[in-house]
Amino acid sequence: MDSGTHLVMGVALGGLALSDPIVAQNSMTFSAVMAGTIIGSQAPDVDTVLKLRNNAVYIRHHRGITHSIPAVILWPLAITGFLSLIVPGANIFHLWLWTFLAVFLHVFVDIFNAYGTQALRPFSKKWVALGVINTFDPIIFGLHCIAILLWTFGADPVITFSILYLIIVFYYILRFAVQAAVKNAVRNTIQDEDCVIVAPTMRFFYWRVAAKSKTHYYVGRAYGRTVNIHDKIEIRPIPNTPLVDKALSDSNLAAFVSFSPLYNWEISELPSGLTEVRLIDLRYRSNDRYPFVAVAHLDDDLNIITSYTGWIFSEDKLQRKLQIGSS
Repeated sequence: MDSGTHLVMGVALGGLALSDPIVAQNSMTFSAVMAGTIIGSQAPDVDTVLKLRNNAVYIRHHRGITHSIPAVILWPLAITGFLSLIVPGANIFHLWLWTFLAVFLHVFVDIFNAYGTQALRPFSKKWVALGVINTFDPIIFGLHCIAILLWTFGADPVITFSILYLIIVFYYILRFAVQAAVKNAVRNTIQDEDCVIVAPTMRFFYWRVAAKSKTHYYVGRAYGRTVNIHDKIEIRPIPNTPLVDKALSDSNLAAFVSFSPLYNWEISELPSGLTEVRLIDLRYRSNDRYPFVAVAHLDDDLNIITSYTGWIFSEDKLQRKLQIGSS
């Protein structure tokens, strides 16, 4: 989920902590727990700073080790230790318990996004991505804001946030049902599919569709059970040549391949004499473009002159990024 949603979830969990008599009867413990749930709800996303280094590192590691099983154990311990120094009168066990719930909830809800997490590390580096909730879901965010506002105006926090999470559980179940209906509609449309990926959007009934048959990729949108295929792309095996092998060894393209399960490729000669190898993720079609790409420019001696991976919404901006990389 996005940082804003994680924040309001941390506040809501802090309010729900008042159901714990130890928290409710001790103002110091409540203050520490509220801080713990807010910090814990944000802590796993500290790896966002990797984007300051480059997109390749960010794509490979975001929601990786910081969302792993060891991290879910270590984050609450570190946060509890820090807060116990600031709020010495707080009950440490209950502070740890609610902070742990905040960290666990952060990682758990991220599993339901299309991006997913490596939540099973160190046992598996597989990305767990159920793809039923958009990274920013206005309904989930809005319900939390309403519940927090009601609490601010005097509503009982335990009752308010208990009802909130019962509604959200029902909402998740409903999203799974809608996703299943969309997948069935895609299978009925394509018939010989090998792989179907449907990803949520901010609108409840609209889904992005990317599918693969034995011979073609299909990209489109679904509204409920109505599927519109916008692009049908013939599957071509990527050439097994020294040029391609060299390009795929680049950190930007390697990061892209590790992240993208469904992509097309293009190889073209540039006016400058360089050769461009471009990989195109088919899951994120927007305004007739595929904005998530990885590109490498190579010379005749197979030296990588420049490369880039990331979300780019115009060709001019992509070329500027590549020029910066080669300078």
